[in-house]
Amino acid sequence: MRVAYRAGHLDESTVAATWHEQLARWLTEATAAGTVEPNAMVLATSDTAGRASSRTVLCKGLDARGIVFYSNHTSAKAHDLRDTRYASATFPWVAMQRQVHVRGATERTSTEETAAYWAGRPRGSQLGAWASAQSSTVSSRQALDDALDLVTRRYADVELIPVPAHWGGTRIRPQSVEFWQGRDNRMHDRLRFRLNPATREWVLERLQP
Repeated sequence: MRVAYRAGHLDESTVAATWHEQLARWLTEATAAGTVEPNAMVLATSDTAGRASSRTVLCKGLDARGIVFYSNHTSAKAHDLRDTRYASATFPWVAMQRQVHVRGATERTSTEETAAYWAGRPRGSQLGAWASAQSSTVSSRQALDDALDLVTRRYADVELIPVPAHWGGTRIRPQSVEFWQGRDNRMHDRLRFRLNPATREWVLERLQP
């Protein structure tokens, strides 16, 4: 089960000036290459005892401030983030022999930012957010379907479904962002943008594979 990584290379002379520009560039290239869910990322959190957990979420925001995903604020990951305020996320573009690893402190998006994103969601997704108490146990699939049916009837005559108080966005404010490009003989390219805590300036450095 070995693969020769020869799909590309990553060089300091061609990388973008900022981490978010480089990530946007690679997202665009992953989309153009036909990657399924190119904005999917593996989000890792931990509880106060250091017990880690991970799951796949979708990146729904990217700018100089960080990357954003939206979810239920009563979920298991939300409890971790409430306690630690820290997370990491990895974009795994396996077919392109690339990955990006983001680490940093977390914060909730503003009410206005959340509302703007919510307004663009499909109605079915909005109803699902109201119907599901994410990560809590449920007796059966039928109970879930019944909950969705109840919410659907409740908002049947409502044109604009409100944002649930228990739902919103979380932003990871990166302290480091590593771009990884597979290379032959396990001599991979690893370029990391790291935020210097003393100067608040970003530093670009190469890591050994």
